[in-house]
Amino acid sequence: MHRSDPTFLWLLAEGAVDGFATALGGTRLLTAEERASLDRRLTPGARRRYLGGRLLCRYALSARTGRPLDHWRFTRGAHGRPEPAPAGGAGPGPRFNLSHSDGLLACVVTRGRGCGVDVGPTPAPAALTAHPDRWLAPGERAELDRTAPGARAALAGELWVLKEAYLKALGTGLTGGPDRIAFVRRPGGRIAVRDPARPGAEARWRFDVIRPGPRHVLAVATEAGRPGPLRRTDLSDLSHLSDPYHLSGLSGLPLPGPSGRPIPYDTALARPGHRLLRT
Repeated sequence: MHRSDPTFLWLLAEGAVDGFATALGGTRLLTAEERASLDRRLTPGARRRYLGGRLLCRYALSARTGRPLDHWRFTRGAHGRPEPAPAGGAGPGPRFNLSHSDGLLACVVTRGRGCGVDVGPTPAPAALTAHPDRWLAPGERAELDRTAPGARAALAGELWVLKEAYLKALGTGLTGGPDRIAFVRRPGGRIAVRDPARPGAEARWRFDVIRPGPRHVLAVATEAGRPGPLRRTDLSDLSHLSDPYHLSGLSGLPLPGPSGRPIPYDTALARPGHRLLRT
């Protein structure tokens, strides 16, 4: 039914979170539960990434649905995955997933299809390559062994974000067992999953790997046999916007156009001298 639907990805540099939050009203959009969770974060970086993620998902969901920013409330699945609270109406509602690593936040949105995103550092931390038996399938461990030593950390980072994105899309997180699934590259570069617990997963899931900058690698997992293209929007600092506390809609906020193509960032998002995270 939604085989041609595109998948939408938003990226927000951590350095732009403070301006982004100011433009969207700071903590005013958060629920009491979310504000309490924010207060429990022990470091400024953890608080910044949490607040940025909660606001980024609202921004992205509103961009795709036209609903006001203060519309969104969330429920949680059995393993804690957040989903938009049902809003009624015809057709499937949006689904989303969030991820962040030091320096970068990401949000993916689809129309009713399972989705997951994970962003991590590249090269991968030494702990990933030091204990591959804990999270890699046998074929992946063999591939890592065949890889030149200088490239192993990059491959490990790519495999890790693929596994995280897929398991998050399934709603299980790492309880699903990262060593029970394997990723391979098919002719033409297509990434496929081997999941013995889910026959047909290879045909049902699409995977994209993006390197948005020299420090990060990111994977997106999208459910459905032939999902549409991945459309990416990179957000810059929004503190210059003129109507920061407008909560009844998205008036004044730069959003992708009707086709999903980003509005040119140099006219819609960036201030003179402000660098936008972009490859």
